[in-house]
Amino acid sequence: MRILGIDPGLNKCGWGVIESHGSNLKYIAHGVIKPNAKLSLAERLLFIDTEMTKIVDLWKPHSAAIEETFVNKSPTSSLKLGQARGVAMVAPARFGIEVAEYGANLVKKTVVGSGHADKVQIMMMIKTLLPSSQVTSEDAADALAVAICHANHHSTYSQIQAKLDSCSQN
Repeated sequence: MRILGIDPGLNKCGWGVIESHGSNLKYIAHGVIKPNAKLSLAERLLFIDTEMTKIVDLWKPHSAAIEETFVNKSPTSSLKLGQARGVAMVAPARFGIEVAEYGANLVKKTVVGSGHADKVQIMMMIKTLLPSSQVTSEDAADALAVAICHANHHSTYSQIQAKLDSCSQN
């Protein structure tokens, strides 16, 4: 299964693609989408959508996962992050790809073993788990961590979603 992991952000939106074969993980690609900060909010969101669409079209993932939004102290920052996150989810959905959502603590616990790991620890584990990635960006490392989390929790996530769907139909 080819998985696209997304670490959403308005200034830097990290992405990473891996393949999962049982417990084996294979690095495919990673990068960071960086809209020009001088663009309007709408133009930056459009840029993220356009670039994410290119990534999905090029790497053809079977599944996607994104980190859930955490609430910042600043409501304005949280709102902008939420908008960037929503736009980043649209491209995979446009291609008919399921987009799973995982909390930051679960991603960290899955990859590092601690739900309160810092970015340095995540980067180190990504380099250990996916040595061919040669990742140097924290945002791309976080996106690869989201993809790894999805590889480890996909079946559980799908079962929960199926139950939620059946409950909402009743």
